[in-house]
Amino acid sequence: MKTTAARGSLAWLLLLWALTRAALLLCVLKVIVFPGPDVTSDVSVIYRGWYDVLRTGTFPLDDVTWQYPPAAALAVLSPGLLPFLEYATAFFVLACLADLVALALLLYAGRRPGRSPRGAWVWMVGVPLLGPTVYARYDVMVTAVAVAALLAAARYPRLAGALAGFGTLVKVWPALLLIAVRRRGAWVSAALTGAGVAGLFAALMPGAFAFLAFQRDRGTEVESLGALVFHVARQHGWEGEVLLNYGSVEFLGPYVDWVSTGALVLSGAALGWLVLWRVRAVRFPAHGVADAAFVAVLLFTTTSRVISPQYMVWLVGLGAVCLCFRESRMGVAVGLVLGASLVTVLEFPLWFAHVVASDSLGIGLLVLRNGLLVAAAAVAARVLWCTTVPRRRSVPRVPGPARGAGTAVSS
Repeated sequence: MKTTAARGSLAWLLLLWALTRAALLLCVLKVIVFPGPDVTSDVSVIYRGWYDVLRTGTFPLDDVTWQYPPAAALAVLSPGLLPFLEYATAFFVLACLADLVALALLLYAGRRPGRSPRGAWVWMVGVPLLGPTVYARYDVMVTAVAVAALLAAARYPRLAGALAGFGTLVKVWPALLLIAVRRRGAWVSAALTGAGVAGLFAALMPGAFAFLAFQRDRGTEVESLGALVFHVARQHGWEGEVLLNYGSVEFLGPYVDWVSTGALVLSGAALGWLVLWRVRAVRFPAHGVADAAFVAVLLFTTTSRVISPQYMVWLVGLGAVCLCFRESRMGVAVGLVLGASLVTVLEFPLWFAHVVASDSLGIGLLVLRNGLLVAAAAVAARVLWCTTVPRRRSVPRVPGPARGAGTAVSS
């Protein structure tokens, strides 16, 4: 009976995956017109322009929107693997393939002892909640690499390290995947892979690390947590403006630097908490590596100066890996991330004009989405701490002799 039920559940999961992904492909191919701004222009215009430059053997040095580590070039160049398709179409097909690879990994992992199919269901549901944007960015590709790294961590630490090191050179955030890994081999493998890939690009293509300066100069993006300050301030006469800057819609004007610095301080505080946790943690269960990676990426995403919609796919992927483990207690936090993903597609692209205008609907959507992320970060961090850091036991006080007590002396 259990085998029959499992097969039925798998059939439903695969059917729903096929239906939802077909809908996503129809949206990015514009067979179905999704409301709001065109989310595919990044691929058809920006990525395609980078593709033409990268093929000449150099990085786009004069384009400040290139803010990615050198191995991101592989994602941008990947449509060349399908020369019989137009660039954007090939990219969307490869994004869907990466989605399928992540699902297959989660399904395989969920069948092992002590594991659960919940992770595959989280991925199946979470990706379409983000709408067509998820196939119109390369984040789903690097998320598939991160999923593979975390699932390999227990049995194949060196492979996990190599995947994390490679992923870091694609989008930086996978550097956080190994925060709870204790095996030295994983760290050595990550360092060697990262150094090797970075050195190869630096030697072969000029401008491999120009992205560092471009990323440093970014401001406060309109969807970030700190941006809520200016959304409200605009209602009270703040004299700044909203402009397309460094590839995203950002606030520019008085006090923006202060809020951007505040975001960096919050990220620094998140890093400090993670270091403290790593020092204090003594219990490392099988799901600990995935849980810690989920918490780390969630903290840095929530405190970032930029919370682009595609960032949510990172959290969906890492949350799915957490719930592959039956003993993981990240269910509530993952549920909050799924809720935030649903609100994300409402604020972008559906009602993004309201966000840019800072009207009541736009502000309400951001308060709800970012509030869910803050709640998820707080819940996940508390769960991680409670499951890995032992409680301090109070030392019982030994009662001493009462004041004035002693041997009675008769007169």
